[in-house]
Formats: sequence, structure tokens, C-alpha cells
Amino acid sequence: MTLISVRKQAMKTENHSSPINHRSSLVLLCAALLAAGTPASAQKYPSRPIRVIIPQSAGGSTDLAVRAVTQRLGDALGQPVVIDNRPGAGSLVGTDLVAKAAADGYTLLGVASSFSINPSLHARLPFDPVRDFAPISRLCALPHILVVHPAVPVKSVKELIALAKAKPGQLNVATSGISTSTHMAAELFMYMTGTKLVTVPYKGGAPGNIALVSGEVQLYFATISTALPHIRGGKLRALAVTTRKRTAAAPEYPTIAEAGVPGYEHASWVGMLAPAGTPPDIVSRLNGEITRIVHLPEVKEFLLRDGLEPEGDSAKEFTANIRNEVAKWIKVVKAAGIKPQ
Repeated sequence: MTLISVRKQAMKTENHSSPINHRSSLVLLCAALLAAGTPASAQKYPSRPIRVIIPQSAGGSTDLAVRAVTQRLGDALGQPVVIDNRPGAGSLVGTDLVAKAAADGYTLLGVASSFSINPSLHARLPFDPVRDFAPISRLCALPHILVVHPAVPVKSVKELIALAKAKPGQLNVATSGISTSTHMAAELFMYMTGTKLVTVPYKGGAPGNIALVSGEVQLYFATISTALPHIRGGKLRALAVTTRKRTAAAPEYPTIAEAGVPGYEHASWVGMLAPAGTPPDIVSRLNGEITRIVHLPEVKEFLLRDGLEPEGDSAKEFTANIRNEVAKWIKVVKAAGIKPQ
């Protein structure tokens, strides 16, 4: 029954029925108005379990952050939320599954910031990270921190830049692998400062830290959770963090932007997305629950303990962030001379 027919029926009843029936018609009209103001997908969603695909292996930062949120998301929505780890091809396999899934809110993607870096590193992707997804919210950020070996004669970012310019190609910077977030942090630094460092890839973050502590390399844009123990122990010297604002994990250190490179910003992040075309009311509901959950005291404590900073931004903000990062990394990778595969 449409609103017009309901209204006509109410007027007819008002003219020919008792006061009781008149009140009933008003109730019917109000119910119809309320139903019309609520999208059908919101009234029904969710009516069955939700699957969240994580395109990385279990146990990593992405997996931990997504699980911390989805455990409570299921309770909030009244339906189970099931994690499905689908690693492969540098996260492309699991991401492509979600890109091609039904846009009904029952298949979601929990992904890391490599999502916005991939377009600059691959000549052809099976999906478009901007066109094929509906961003829901960033769950958290994973700050990096610029650290040097104590033997390097610098105590600030400006001093490091001066040294790098005086000795182009003579300072080695560790990375946790080619095209990883730590590698991109170094490339962005070189791009914005006009310096030339030699990137040395290692098989993960821990080997990169060990190489720096032992003096094999001179600096590293390490994840803050892995670097802090070495900083506290005096084995590494911290210069600045890579995020747009100081990190709660180590607020005593300035940002790189504050320390002499205006506009520098880089942090790994973990976010949740849905396939493009997912009804806006479903995206809005998921965003509302997720932003509430990431700021629960127990969730914040869990994330901060592992160096992860709660975010919980809006879908609009997350969408803009992805668009900006895709464009940024295309410029940086081109300037670095990295050839897309």
C-alpha cells in the first residue's frame, strides 16, 4: 500500500467511521510514513551471517585488528561475523573475491594500506580500488617511526637530510621488503626531501630491525611497535614519527612534518570495505557500529598495546583517504623509478 492510498483510505475512514476507527487510520498512516522513511535494506539487514575476507594470513596486524572489531560487531548486529583469511598474490586474491561479491553487505573486506599502494605497483589489477569498493571505515593506524643507528651523527630529521645530501647514495635504509609500507615510507621521504638513500630489503620487519641494531644499515622507517623496545633500550635513536600527528605510543617524538618536511605523512592502516553498490544505509549502519566499537575502552587498550591507534573515521573520509593515497603513491613510485609489475 502506497502513502497516497493510505492517506485516501484514512480520509475515507474519517468521513464514514467512528472516532475509534479514525484513530486507527491515523496509526496506520503514521506506520506507513515511518516505513517509507526507512530503506528496506536497513529494515532487514542483517538476516544471516556476515563474512569478512582478510587477504592476509592469520596472526598479523591486519588480522588482529579486524578480529578485535568483528568479535563485537556480531553482537551489535545480532548475527555471526565470520573471518575468512584468503592470503595470496600480495593480498590481491582475497581482495578480488570481495570486489566481485554481491553488494548486499554480507561479504566485507578487512584490508591493510597496501590496498592503496597496489595500483602504483601493478600494471594491471583484477579490480579498481576506487571504483569497485564502498569504503566503510578505517579501524586503526599503524604508525612508523624514523630510527637511526646510534653511530649515525644526527639527532634530528633536518640533520639527517643534511647528511644524506652531503653523502648521496651512501646511507642505507632498511625495508621489510620491496614495495612494503616501510619501503614506501622511505621512498616518500626521498621524494619529498630530494635525498638519495640506498634501500636494502629484508624479509620482514624483525630482520630489518636486527640489521639496523647491528649496524648493517644506518636508518629504518620501522613500525613503532617493533622499534620501541630497541629505542627504550638505547640500541636505536628515534628522530620522528611518520603520521600526521604525534602518536600516543610515543608522544615525545615529533612528526616528520613538524621536524622539517612539511606535508609528510605515512602510516599503515587497517580498514573495512564492502563491494561497490552496497546500499548506503547498510554502509552507514556498519560505519556507526564500527566507529563505536574501535573507541570502546577495552578495544582501544588492546589496539594500543600492539602499537595500533584507533581511527573509526566516516565512510566519506575513508573514501577520500583512499583516493588521495592512490594518487600519491603513483607519483612517488614513478619518481622512484620503480617499474610496475
